[in-house]
Amino acid sequence: MTDRTALKHTVITGADGFVGRALVARLREDPVPRLTLIDQRFDQAPAGPHIHQVCGSFGDAAVLEQVLEQPADTVFHLASVPGSLAEREHALGYQVNLQATLTLAHRLAEQSRKTGRPARLVFASSVAVYGPLGADPVREDQPARPAISYGAHKLMAEIELADLSRRGELDAVSLRLPGIVARPASESGHGSAFMSLVMHRLAAGQPYVCPVPADATAWWMSLPCCVDNLLHAATMPTAGAPAPRTWQLPVLHLSMEQLLAALARRYGPHSRALCTHEENAAITALFGRFPPLQTPLALAAGFRHDGDADRLVAASV
Repeated sequence: MTDRTALKHTVITGADGFVGRALVARLREDPVPRLTLIDQRFDQAPAGPHIHQVCGSFGDAAVLEQVLEQPADTVFHLASVPGSLAEREHALGYQVNLQATLTLAHRLAEQSRKTGRPARLVFASSVAVYGPLGADPVREDQPARPAISYGAHKLMAEIELADLSRRGELDAVSLRLPGIVARPASESGHGSAFMSLVMHRLAAGQPYVCPVPADATAWWMSLPCCVDNLLHAATMPTAGAPAPRTWQLPVLHLSMEQLLAALARRYGPHSRALCTHEENAAITALFGRFPPLQTPLALAAGFRHDGDADRLVAASV
């Protein structure tokens, strides 16, 4: 159950995206009094009188004026230009992932100065902030050295959100999300798309040529688990000195071979033979050499991972 007091007026950016739709569906199970959804377009009409859809950019002043006519209590900021697309179109990534995010944050800070009550902002950051990692386990205090603009913009946004929270003008929680699976097979712009495509293809009994080798390792999380963590971040206590503002979520650390074994257990041993490997060295370097991750603080704070590879697969396709 969601704490509906904390989520009285909830705003979701990127609400018609992969994660946004799942979050909206979960909130509809336990409706909040007012749910405002922002995206460039929507495929379906709102499902109830308490749901309001706003088409446009979350960084546009006129859109924010409309959205925040009633002050927001909780904002899930999910919208972004994905990593590979942001790298190809730097100006677009800079405008959306950094500038518009800061515009949203400062508009919420302005709201809090008027109401005396800072909004909770749950920011979908990314493990892309880390950049290349070695073989040693990653700790929660791992230095961030992003190797792509997407990760750099996410890191800059984390810092500003934490500073606004320090000033008492915002109550932000940034979550460093791993690869969330299984994304729609048609979605583009994600360099980690192989993590989802392999699931879709083998579930459908279709061959798949994987761009990373069988021993490639990545960090995995199912969509339902991601939504659980987002909702936990919206209602968790943040009081403390100093209050943690950025969290590395617990994840499953799996090789492609371990994932393929789980898929074979679900879809039959023949499915393993459907996946062959033709390595793309650039994709492997960015998304296929993740070391183990240690997150004792996040686990103690109530965040979670999927449990094991079989549960990940069951929840993902």
